[in-house]
Amino acid sequence: MSPSTGKLDEEYVQNSFHTYLKSSLTQAKVEKLIEDQVLASAQADLMITGPALCLYFAALRCTTNPPSVPLPRATKSAPPLELSPDNCPPAFLGFLAVWAATVPRIQGLIPQDQHDLARIICGLEPVAIPPNSECAGIAADLRAVAIEISQRRTFQDRYASDLQAALDAGASSSGLKVKTSFVPPPLYSDQLFPESSGYEPKKFASPSSSSVLSAFPSRTPSPTILTQDTPEIDFIRETLYSALAVVLEHITASRDHNPHPLARLFKYDPPRAHFAAVSLAILEVATMQGIILPDQNAIMCVSARELGGHKLTPDTCPEPLRPFMMELIAIGRDAQVMQDEDNEATIKAIERGNEDIPEPRFERVQAIITNGVRVSGVIADDRCRTRKRSVEGRAVAFANRVNALGLSISRIKAFRDREKEVFDVLGPRP
Repeated sequence: MSPSTGKLDEEYVQNSFHTYLKSSLTQAKVEKLIEDQVLASAQADLMITGPALCLYFAALRCTTNPPSVPLPRATKSAPPLELSPDNCPPAFLGFLAVWAATVPRIQGLIPQDQHDLARIICGLEPVAIPPNSECAGIAADLRAVAIEISQRRTFQDRYASDLQAALDAGASSSGLKVKTSFVPPPLYSDQLFPESSGYEPKKFASPSSSSVLSAFPSRTPSPTILTQDTPEIDFIRETLYSALAVVLEHITASRDHNPHPLARLFKYDPPRAHFAAVSLAILEVATMQGIILPDQNAIMCVSARELGGHKLTPDTCPEPLRPFMMELIAIGRDAQVMQDEDNEATIKAIERGNEDIPEPRFERVQAIITNGVRVSGVIADDRCRTRKRSVEGRAVAFANRVNALGLSISRIKAFRDREKEVFDVLGPRP
């Protein structure tokens, strides 16, 4: 603990979190919430499930009011310590605040609903019929915090050892030692900004599809399931690149008069800004007119070779790419419905003469993706802090879906190999 500030050391808090994370993953394995093959996999959602489970188990164990977290002793003779708002490092204060708000909600659930909450966090169906709708909202909040935690490089570098510890706990059914295949996602900040000497805008090409495509060298084959023989990934990738160009143009164009929230983040936390920009690009694709065609279960992808684009459906994609395609189409459909509902609610409020027009839910989703659950240790902004949340936490849950898809995209080698070049050409300098 720092004598001058009274705050705990960040590294000590991180070490404590990973100690609890290992035990939480092990407990989830024992309770059959997560199977060995999932722990050994490299699926992106695992980066969210693990931290969310850790927060869930910590809430069940909490015995203080206001909520705090007992920390492992650094030595046997060290006095007991609890992580509280008074001694929490600023970088983690937002996480602690959101977690603390879920503690009474979690402890107020009956045991069956608490177990269902754990199942929902792990992507399993609840057992109760009908399920308690409060569980979905709590799970959304915990997963939102987990998404933020998963973007910290210190977490990514240590998560493989946490997963391996859970795999090693207890013998596998085959008797063979299972190894996790998790590897941290690429670190973009060094490649993107090798000379960080102040925030200076870079010259970039027009965000039109042709200029974005021509800005990069031709793709070389890579030893993945999405190889040169699967052009479908090219269509999806270039569509997302075009949307990413629009997002980055908004960030750089608003630098002087009304800076975009991500402009500052690109300077102080480039990896977090990079991730938010990719998720906003997914929203751009989801709502851009004529791109997502829900009634046809298709995406009209950008194509430099076909006038009007190339229509792509899940059936025409390789099997490993289909879940990604289906979720992107589903997000597009739900985003369009959300915007229609927002417009209808605004019109009705105006017709009734209401001065307090409800904030569009789609804008709340954008704010959550942009600001996350914390910015420099405080909870997002006033709009996020005071927003009217439904029991299901629909805006948070939808933002989580977009962010989870963003994690999946960043782990596709065919996408991330040239994604760095997109940010290098079109992105702002910190």
